[in-house]
Amino acid sequence: MLSSILLSEDPLSPPWRRYGLAVLGCGAVAAALWPFSDQLDLPNTVMCFLLAVVAVAVWAGRGPAVLASVLSVALFDFLFVPPRFSFEVSHAPHVFTFVVMLTVSLIVGQLTAGLRTQARDAARRERVALGLYGLARELAGAVAVGQVDECVGRFLWAQWRAPCLLVLPAADGVLVPVGGGFAGAMPALDDDLLRQAYAGSEPLTAVSGAGSGPVHYLPLVGATRNRGVLVLALDEGEDLGPLLAALAALVSTAVERLHFVEVAQAAQLEAVSERLRSSILSALSHDVRTPLTALYGLADSLLLGPPPLPAGAQDIARALRDQALRLSGMVGKLLDMARLRTGPVSLRKEWQPVEEVVGASLKLLGSALEGHPVRVTGLAHLPLLEFDAVLIERVFCNLFENAAKYSPPGAPIILAATLGPALVELRVMSGGSGFPPDRLQEVFGLFERGQAETAVFGMGIGLAICRAIVEAHGGSIRAFNLPEGGACVAFSLPLGNPPLIESEALLPEGEGE
Repeated sequence: MLSSILLSEDPLSPPWRRYGLAVLGCGAVAAALWPFSDQLDLPNTVMCFLLAVVAVAVWAGRGPAVLASVLSVALFDFLFVPPRFSFEVSHAPHVFTFVVMLTVSLIVGQLTAGLRTQARDAARRERVALGLYGLARELAGAVAVGQVDECVGRFLWAQWRAPCLLVLPAADGVLVPVGGGFAGAMPALDDDLLRQAYAGSEPLTAVSGAGSGPVHYLPLVGATRNRGVLVLALDEGEDLGPLLAALAALVSTAVERLHFVEVAQAAQLEAVSERLRSSILSALSHDVRTPLTALYGLADSLLLGPPPLPAGAQDIARALRDQALRLSGMVGKLLDMARLRTGPVSLRKEWQPVEEVVGASLKLLGSALEGHPVRVTGLAHLPLLEFDAVLIERVFCNLFENAAKYSPPGAPIILAATLGPALVELRVMSGGSGFPPDRLQEVFGLFERGQAETAVFGMGIGLAICRAIVEAHGGSIRAFNLPEGGACVAFSLPLGNPPLIESEALLPEGEGE
C-alpha cells in the first residue's frame, strides 16, 4: 500500500492544495484525539501527531511536511499539555518533549518526502528504460529511415510530450529533415548549430525565443562517420544527459544499419549483374565467332578465287570481307573483356623492351592507321620492363585504333614515353576534339564511348579492356585533353628491378673465325 502511494502521481500538484492538506491533516488528528485527551498519555498523543506528519510527507512532499511538524507541536502544546488552551509550559521537561517532537517530526517528514521523491524518480527512470528497450526493438525491425523517424517521435512524445526532428545528409551533403510527423511544435532550427552538431560529437543546446524551452541538437555518431542530427525540444528539470545519449546511440545505430544494408544490397545486385553480363558476353562471343570466321573466309574466297568477279561484285565482296573482319575484331574484344572480368588475370610476364611490342602493334593494325603518321619518342631510353607481351600489345592496339578513329584525316598519332623513379608512363596523343570534359572517368567503363552520338564504328569496350590489363599489371590509366587540342590516354607500368645485361667484349679482328 505504501509503495503504491509513493509511486503514484501527485494529485495535489498546486501548492495551496498540498499545504492545505498539511493543515487539514493536523487539524483532523487533533480533533480525533481531543475527546480522548483525558485517557491518552502524552507520549501516545505525540505518536499520533508524528503519524500525521509522515502521512503529509508521503502525500504532499517536503514543504508541507515541515508545516505539519510545526503545527503538530503547536496543537499538541495548546490542546494537550497543561495548562491547556495556552502556550505556557508548566513543567520544564515538557519543553524538552516539544524540542524532541519537532526534531523527530522534521527528520521523519524529510526522510519520508525524500523516499517519495526517490521512488518516483526510480519509477520514471524505469519507465524511460522500458521505453528505450521497446524503441530499440522497433528500430531493429525498421526497414526505412522514415520508420526510424516515426518510432523516435512516438517514443519522445509518449515520454515527455517532446517534439523531435530527424535530420540526415542528402546525397549532396546538405542536411535535410526526414519525415516531420512529430515536429509540429518544434521551434525554428538554427542552421549553424545544426552543422556544428553534425560535424562534432558533443550535443549542443539552444534556448529558443517566444517562451519555448531549450532545443537539443544530438549528433548521431556512427562507427565510420556522423550519420545526422536528432533535434528535440525538451524542458525537464532532471538531468537527462545519459538518457539522451542512449537515445542518440540507438538512432545512430539504426540509421547506420540501414545505410550498410543499402550498400550491401547494391553491391550484391552489382555482383549478380556483372556475373550475368559476363556470362552473356562469353556465350554470345563464342557462338558468334565461328559463323563470322566462316563468313570472312567465304568473302575472301569470292574476292581472290578464280574466275575473277566483275568490278561491282568485287567491291561488294571486299566490303563484305571488311565488315566481317571488323565484326570479328569486336567479338574478339568481347571475349577479351569477358575473360578479364570473370576472375584474376593470369599474366605471363617477361623482361622485354617496349619497342618490340609497339612495333608488333603497329604492324598488326596495318591499314587501320592509313593517313595517320605515327611518331614515337622516348622508347629508346627505356629499360626492360616486366609485362605480358600479348596483353600489352592489345593495349597499344586499342589505343592506336581509337586515336585513328577519332582523329581528323592526316593528323599524327604520337607515342611518348617518360621514365620516372618507380614508373614508366606511356602516352598516346591524337588530334580531334578530344574527350568530353565531364566524362573523363566514364570513358573507361564497359560499353561507354567518349561521344555518345557519333558515326564512328565501335562498341565502347576498348578502353575498358585497356584499364583491366593495365591494372592487372599494377599500373594505372587516365584520359585527359591536351591544352593545344586533342586527346591523350596515358598509362603507367611499374619499373621494377630489371636484370643486368652484360655486353659481350668485342673480339680482336681475325679471332673467332
